[in-house]
Formats: sequence, structure tokens, C-alpha cells
Amino acid sequence: MDKFTTLSGVAAPLKIINVDTDMIIPKQYLKTIKRTGLGKGLFSEQRYNDDGSENPDFVLNKPAYRQAKILVAGDNFGCGSSREHAPWALADFGIKCVISTSFGDIFYNNCFKNGILPIRVSQDELDKLFDDADRGANATLSIDLEKQEIRGPDGGCITFEIDPFRKHCLFNGLDDIGLTLEKKTSINTYEAKAKESRPWL
Repeated sequence: MDKFTTLSGVAAPLKIINVDTDMIIPKQYLKTIKRTGLGKGLFSEQRYNDDGSENPDFVLNKPAYRQAKILVAGDNFGCGSSREHAPWALADFGIKCVISTSFGDIFYNNCFKNGILPIRVSQDELDKLFDDADRGANATLSIDLEKQEIRGPDGGCITFEIDPFRKHCLFNGLDDIGLTLEKKTSINTYEAKAKESRPWL
């Protein structure tokens, strides 16, 4: 997993509450177990018309937001079913940070395991970030994980809270496998001793 230290990029405003994981990545895209290639299906029912053409009114289809790295979203983002494909699709599209007032618990946990930083802010702070994001191509936000700060295009700063262990994992690029491999020496020592004491296994 890539390390998350700082991030600067265009923030796209998604002013919708209760965005569930089926909206993020519809069920027809769940046949794969690969983490790549799902960006095309991100918000597909909103991004595309029935004939497959792009919906010009959807925020991620607007020229200013096609390369967005940050999503500023309404309350309860990522609710619904526990599909890990949701953060996979966001990451494959290029979204590395989602900011909202609240998240679905399973989606929130899955983000950290897939290199995405979900940030909780107050409603007043979210409203300010929506105003920043509405600036289009000038809607650049800067995220500093170490300092736990969000800086807007006007220089304003919002601080956020994050669990220290999750911060450590993101900052060092450690998913569950990476955390296990940190104990590789101890694991190898144990396995060698076990093989010596129980050679029949």
C-alpha cells in the first residue's frame, strides 16, 4: 500500500447525503476481485446516461473535476453494504481522500486498509469546504496527515482527528499484510523452532 503523507489536489463537491456503497460502485461491477479497473464504474449510474454517454451534469464529468483527488461529500457517506470494491473504485479513479461529517462504519474501516484517508469534520467545516470545492479548477485543497490539517485555497486551515494507530498505518503504507510482515523475523524464528521440535509436521 502506498504511503499517505501529504496530498494536494482538486476537491470535487458531492452534495448528496446517504451515498451508499451501491451508488459508489453498483453491483454489476462486483464480479472481479481485482483492485484495478473499477474507476470506470465509480458512480456509474450518475456518471452515465442509459445510452452509455456521459451525464454532463454529474460533478466528476465536469472538466474542472475530472482529475479530482479529494471528494467533499454529504453526511453518512459510504453507508449500505460492506463491499470493499467501493474504496477500490475511488482509489482507481484517483480519489485518495474523502471528507464528510460522518461515514458508514465498514466503509470507513475499509478506506484505511486501501490507502484512502476518510476525514470527519463538523457541518460548519464541511460547508466551508463545499464553498472551496465549488471554485472548480481552483478548488485545490492540501491535506497534511502528520499535522492533521486541511488547508484551503484561501489559506484557511481545518484540523481533524484521527486514531493514532490508523494514522501510523496510512503514514507508513501498512495494510493488514504489511502489519503482519513487520513481524516477519519473529514469525520466521517461531516457524524454525516449530519445525525443529515437530519435524513430522
